Amino acid sequence: MASTDRRRVLRWRDGIVDAGPDSLAIEEPLEIEVDGVSVSTTMRTPGHDIELALGWLVAEGALTSIEEVSEAKECFEHDEDDPEQVRRIVQVTTRGRVPVEPRLHATSSACGVCGADLIAMTQRTRHWPLGDDTTAFSVEAVLRQPEALLAAQRGFAASGGLHAAGLFTPEGTLMCLREDVGRHNAVDKVIGWSLQERRLPLRGHALQVSGRASAELVHKAVMAGVPLLAAVSAPSTLAVDLARESGLTLVGFVRDGSLNVYAGAERLDLAD
Repeated sequence: MASTDRRRVLRWRDGIVDAGPDSLAIEEPLEIEVDGVSVSTTMRTPGHDIELALGWLVAEGALTSIEEVSEAKECFEHDEDDPEQVRRIVQVTTRGRVPVEPRLHATSSACGVCGADLIAMTQRTRHWPLGDDTTAFSVEAVLRQPEALLAAQRGFAASGGLHAAGLFTPEGTLMCLREDVGRHNAVDKVIGWSLQERRLPLRGHALQVSGRASAELVHKAVMAGVPLLAAVSAPSTLAVDLARESGLTLVGFVRDGSLNVYAGAERLDLAD
């Protein structure tokens, strides 16, 4: 499924105007239904939609194993009044899991869960505390992650408008990469892949994201059992607080041969 589409654009370069097509990241709504109930609508880039839905449910504390899923499928419903308009839905049927609380508002591609109560919610709903994950990561391997991520970002190379999330081994090997207009969607897709591959919890792995590290991304990493989250840009205050409370190693500004460690420096064998 295409992640980009083309639109006409006017380009101004050194006083010269040129018209032509440009590749842009696609942003469309996706509805998630669980056991027949619509629980969320998110703006996302098409592709790996089932992974997105499953990863979102892991972050919600609703799934811990693919065995808890009876069926997950994509559905397309055409609008009777406008056949060109198509509702895209992922329907997940679980094996008797606790019902998911619906989010009646649409989630944007930039932000999902927000609020200072995120720390309490994370601690209450997580299944795999990170305290017993003593995986050691080398600074050199973490520094290589953004370059490996960028090299694999085909959608970003075409459009310049997609975020990415990548799952790495402690040695710096890229295992899974997903792109999306929303960085939290890209993370959900990686976690959904991990659920399908029966890799949860993701002990001994690092999650690298493009852009900044928000509190929601920290929450998703903790819920998937990831011990290290790295970002090419800055974290927020709530992201740092949540990482410290949860035992997550949080690294920011991973670029140009340097990085900042905001929490969990012991996994990188660093001390104040």
